[in-house]
Amino acid sequence: MTGAGRRPLGWLALALLVALTGITLVLGYANKARCVGPEFDGSGRSQPDFTLRGYRDVCYSDIQTLWLGRDIDTHVVPYVDGSITPGGELRGGTVEYPVLTGLLIWVSALGADTDGGFLLGSALVMAPFGLLTGWLLGQLARWRALLWALGPPLVLYAFHNWDLPVVACAVAAVAVMHRPRRWPLARRGVVAAVLLGLGFAFKLYPGIFVLPLALYVLTRGQDGTGELDRRGALQVCGAAIATVVLVNLPFALAGYQGWRASITFQQLRKVDLSTNSIWYWGFRPYSEPGNAVFQSAMDRVTPTLVLLSFAVAAAAGWRRWRREGVYPWLGVSAAMLCGFLLLHKVHSPQYTLWLLPFFVLLAVPWRWVAAYLVVDAVMGVSIFRWLWLLNTGGDQSILGGLTVQGVVLGVWGRAVLLVVLFVLFLRVPDTLARSARPAGGSAPGEDRLLEVRDAGRPPVQDDLPELVQHRARGGVHEPFEERDLDDRGVGLRNGDEARLDVDHP
Repeated sequence: MTGAGRRPLGWLALALLVALTGITLVLGYANKARCVGPEFDGSGRSQPDFTLRGYRDVCYSDIQTLWLGRDIDTHVVPYVDGSITPGGELRGGTVEYPVLTGLLIWVSALGADTDGGFLLGSALVMAPFGLLTGWLLGQLARWRALLWALGPPLVLYAFHNWDLPVVACAVAAVAVMHRPRRWPLARRGVVAAVLLGLGFAFKLYPGIFVLPLALYVLTRGQDGTGELDRRGALQVCGAAIATVVLVNLPFALAGYQGWRASITFQQLRKVDLSTNSIWYWGFRPYSEPGNAVFQSAMDRVTPTLVLLSFAVAAAAGWRRWRREGVYPWLGVSAAMLCGFLLLHKVHSPQYTLWLLPFFVLLAVPWRWVAAYLVVDAVMGVSIFRWLWLLNTGGDQSILGGLTVQGVVLGVWGRAVLLVVLFVLFLRVPDTLARSARPAGGSAPGEDRLLEVRDAGRPPVQDDLPELVQHRARGGVHEPFEERDLDDRGVGLRNGDEARLDVDHP
């Protein structure tokens, strides 16, 4: 059963969800803080044996590691004076992330003089985004949001990298689209697109959701009938693009070379052990960084396959719209993310945080959710233990122990499950609570026309807001303002008197 027929959670229940999320975030910080100290060298690096301890004890984080090597420890403003060497090393404060994440990193480091202080600062800055995500998911999907609040990925990855803000942006975009509002669908789509554009400026992945969002607006959302709203869809795309440009422009103007260096870094990145993708593990030993032919092929093959998976997901959603009357933008977004995670040349451990909200928002059978989380946890632990074996000369054969077997299970089990989830996401319904559906929205096929037999007035849709119906039936003759439009922008045009303008059959 989905959440569509149940009431939303009250404030007390939402407060409990947020509190549980907070407890899990504390555990996530404690997990990574095991790698802090107890001593620090002159550069603020934790000692002793920082690198090996992170692998052995599975407390490694990119946050602590990047304290050195990106001028974070010197508190240089990111991108402004940055550059990249011919060998692909970043200099002058440039980091390999989009600009809002770079700014977040800089703010998190203020006041820190050790990698431990930087980890704490990052956790304090990002924790509100994790709490906000828990609150929004609770509003949207009720108690299914416990999967976020108490899920193992939050302990393993909340403070592995800087991903909580981007997840919050993506979930906030869903909340804008599906919480009750008086705004027309296209306007909500524009606001959601701005949030996805901001997410793109943290980490790139929310940008891929703009396409299914635009298609949802194009097909008129929950109504799904009538003429296609091409103007609304174009506004969604334009809002997302404008947001990305406006956020990036100051950094590009202040220091173009430093801003461009972060993009160049990703373009130059090779398929190797650090990318942890099926391309590295599936093509060993040919996938070693020194194989120029293989690396060049990956630069062409992986983006082509990713884009193909996007096209397949979007087309499957379009087919479902033709059959059911509603374009499944959430399911298509989730499927596109699966295609990206499976086929991109980089698959970092914390990417599971990107996927987790879709387990909450879509009615994926629990057995598949549990299978993915178990396989992901096995991978998340085994990969670092394998790196410890690699650096200490331990047995790395498949028969050498559970560590290597765990890596194999993690890589290929996760790949198979991403394929399964790609299909499931395109088929299952959402789990949105009743009040999380758009105001005036109804299930496909439920829109009916009430015959108004007095005074020869035109028919009125019974799912229009009560105020609109009253004015259309009664003798109130006053101009309608934009606020009087229903969820799909159907109603009386500004300046017209009480005459219903029904654009949908």
